Amino acid sequence: MNSKNGRDIPLGLGMALMQNADAFFYFSGLDADKQQKIIDGSHGIKSRDEMRNYVRNISTIG
Repeated sequence: MNSKNGRDIPLGLGMALMQNADAFFYFSGLDADKQQKIIDGSHGIKSRDEMRNYVRNISTIG
């Protein structure tokens, strides 16, 4: 999955975004720097549940 600036989105983050329409549309509407901040923050996440919680709360991250 690529963001609008061509940067790759990690698979786990992309899958979690696809399962949460509100988070997906929020993320898609962000500028490249804010998207990258969210992508960078996802790198330390180790479980599916953690990723779901992270994505559920991205509006407070970006």
